[in-house]
Formats: sequence, C-alpha cells, structure tokens
Amino acid sequence: MENKNNQSKKKFAFPHIYVILLIFVAVMSIASYFIPAGEYERVEGPMGRMMINPDVFTFIESTPIGIMEFLTAIPQGMVSASSVVFFTFMIGGAFMVLKDTGIIHFGVDRLTRTFISRKVLIIPVLLITFSIITAFIGTPELALVYVPILIPLMIKLGYDKMMAAGVALISTTGGFLAALTNPGTVGLSHQIAELPIYSGAGYRFLLLLAIIASGVVFLIRYAKKLEKNPHLVKQSLKETASQHIYEEKRYEITTRQKVAGLVVIFMFVGMIYGVLTHQWDFIKLAGYFLAMGVIVGIVAGMSGNQISESFNKGFRDVLLGAMIIGVARGVAVVMEESQIIDTIIYGLSHVVSSLPSSITVLGMLATQGLFNFFVPSGSGQALITMPIMIPLADIVGTTRQTAILAFQVGDGLSNIIFPTSGYFMATIAAAGISYGKWAKFIFPLLIVWFLIGCAFLLVAHAITWGPF
Repeated sequence: MENKNNQSKKKFAFPHIYVILLIFVAVMSIASYFIPAGEYERVEGPMGRMMINPDVFTFIESTPIGIMEFLTAIPQGMVSASSVVFFTFMIGGAFMVLKDTGIIHFGVDRLTRTFISRKVLIIPVLLITFSIITAFIGTPELALVYVPILIPLMIKLGYDKMMAAGVALISTTGGFLAALTNPGTVGLSHQIAELPIYSGAGYRFLLLLAIIASGVVFLIRYAKKLEKNPHLVKQSLKETASQHIYEEKRYEITTRQKVAGLVVIFMFVGMIYGVLTHQWDFIKLAGYFLAMGVIVGIVAGMSGNQISESFNKGFRDVLLGAMIIGVARGVAVVMEESQIIDTIIYGLSHVVSSLPSSITVLGMLATQGLFNFFVPSGSGQALITMPIMIPLADIVGTTRQTAILAFQVGDGLSNIIFPTSGYFMATIAAAGISYGKWAKFIFPLLIVWFLIGCAFLLVAHAITWGPF
C-alpha cells in the first residue's frame, strides 16, 4: 500500500519550472503556424521610446518558428534579459558580502528579539514598509533583495520560507499593482494618455490600502496556521540547516561593522533616490549593488579575496533564479521572431471593444493580465497596449484614468503568478520554493485581489474618475 501511495505521489509531481517554460516556448512556436503575423506602425513616444500607432495595423507574411529558431529562443532570451540576469547576480553577490560581514545576522537577531513576544506584528510592519517603497519607485524586483534577509528572520521567529517569500512578493506586488508614482507604468501611461503626471494618486492610495490590508490578513492567517502546526516548519528548518541561518546565540558586531551597517542604509536610500529621480535601469542598479558589496565589505574589514569569494558564493546561490529569467524571456523571443505579438493585442482589443460599456473596464483588466504573460514588462506593456486602450476608453465612455488603473491591476495581479515573470520566478527560486507550491499558496489571495480590483474599477467607471 505504501509503495502505491509513493508511486501515486510521483505520478502527480509538479514539473520543474524549466519544463513548464520549455513547454510554453514550444506551444508559442507551434502557435506561430496558426496565428497570422501582423504589425502596428511604430512612432516615437514619450522620452523617445517607440510605441505603436493604434490606427495603422497590417497583416504581413507569416514567419513561423523553425527548429533552429526554437532551439535558439532560450539563448536569445538570456541575451535579451541580460540586464535583469546580471542584476540578479549582483544582488546575490552583494547580499552574500553583507551576510559574511555579519551585518545580516546582527540585524535579524535584533529584529527577532524586538518582535519575539509579538512576532505576528512583523507582518504588517514589513508589508507596509516594502509596499510603500515599491508604490513610489515601482521596482517589484526588490523582492529579490528582501528574500535573503527575510528567510533567516522568519525561521528564527518560528515561521518558514513560504512566509519569507510571501512577505517579499505580496508587499512588492501590492505596491506595484496600486503604484502611486511608478515612473515605468503610471508615469509613462499618463504621458501617453496626456494626463497630468501621477494624477489620481488619492484613489490609487485607497486601492493600495485595500490591497495591503488583505495581504496582511492573508499572511497573519498563515502565521496562525504555522503556530498551531509547528511540524509544518520543520521541513524549512531541515532544508536551510546547511546554510547556518538558524542559530541560537546572541550576535554582537564591532564598530567597523556598525559603520558598514550605516553605509548599507545610506546606500539603500541612495538607490531609492536614483530609481525615483533618475529612472535607473537594471544595468545601473546592477552596478550599484556591485559597488554596495565592495564598499560595505571594505568598510567592514574584509580583504579583496574575501569579498571576491563572497560574490562567488552569492552568484551560485542565485544561479537558478537568474537562469529562469532568461528561459522565461524565450517565450517573448518566439513571439517577436514570428511577429505574432501585435496580432494578439490586435485581437484582444477587438474583443474588449465588443463588450458592453459598463464592463469594458473589466475586459481591459483581463486583457492586460493576459498580455502580461507575453510581455512581462510594465513599461513595455504600457508602450504596446496603452496607445490602444486609451482611445478605446474614449470610445466606450470610460475615463483614461480608469483605463490606466485597469492596466495597473491586470499587470500587477499576473506578476505574482505567471511563470514568465522573471523576477517573481527568481524570487521563489531564491527562497527554494517550487512553482506548484507557490501557486497553491497564493491563489486564494489572488482571487481576493482580483475582486478588489474589479470593485475599484467599476466604482471608477461609475463616478467617471478623472485626472485628479
């Protein structure tokens, strides 16, 4: 009987994420033989970026994906996503330096002692802090930054790695979904729609409150479940024991380490300033984290060889996450090579335009969420879909501000579940969580967020929510 049960479990084992992504690449390659190729005219948009002209779409000669194009899709995806891949490597390297200096252990120890008697309070504190940062600067990729710190913290508080990943991803995704001043989505969309930049922040702030409040309730319920069932945490302790992150001792640091800790805080604030005011891209952020690791290591008293070895260890730790980002980009490469990506958005826009005006905003939400599977980039999606959705909003009688909110909600919701979302997959990989377990864990919250988003969109449509 036991052997049969084991065979049954193996039979229904969730496939590796590489297998899932390779299937998606193969499916899109086959689809290129059935979906006609087409293209929109490209014109210069805000800040010199190319965007589509929604009035000029033409079908062109099909260029279906052949065997060689299929085989090279993933390597090309790695090249295309190289900036994000190297950003991931630099985060891993920099945080291994921080770990080896003892700063992370000290910080985790202090947070643990602060919250040990009321540990559930750590959840709203972290969710609110991280979500506000993302709501302003629009970098959900910071989840990759938070996870290396959160895993030891959550385990020492008696929780597990799923809680760590949940805090990192729910906070950053929630802040991105209801962003207040995200330059890459809100700011760019407002420029395309010719609305005052970052207008309507008050209504989006109410959405942010609802999203984060639901996330806090969701994680507190999970925390209570872990507290009632301590055996659920044992597997996380077993899996992470080799990393020496669960140690019952008091950490003290030297004066040099304290100064290095202050440097970390100062440089983190500097990163937020750079993203918010200078729109730093992933290459600049990668260089910044490289500098952070080197500077903090030197200040803390590490030698050049020690810093180099710490970076090497960090690179190894995030290798799977970095590879996933490149493999996931292979799906977009196939669509671009076969020139079916414009055809898909052309078809989706016609479906949305055929809906009754009262629920068009919900069609926009669904369209943006679906399209994010193919183009998991907020700014890239804005340049492709907003030129279509803005005039569509004018035709059906909803406001441009509401159309932009539909884009935000659809994009944000799918970022935390679609395997083609590179930073999300890299984050759960860094936490050592399989995609199947994560999907099962987060799905109830996604339903709640979807309903909240629909409610806010319907109200926005009903009140003809305008620029301010």
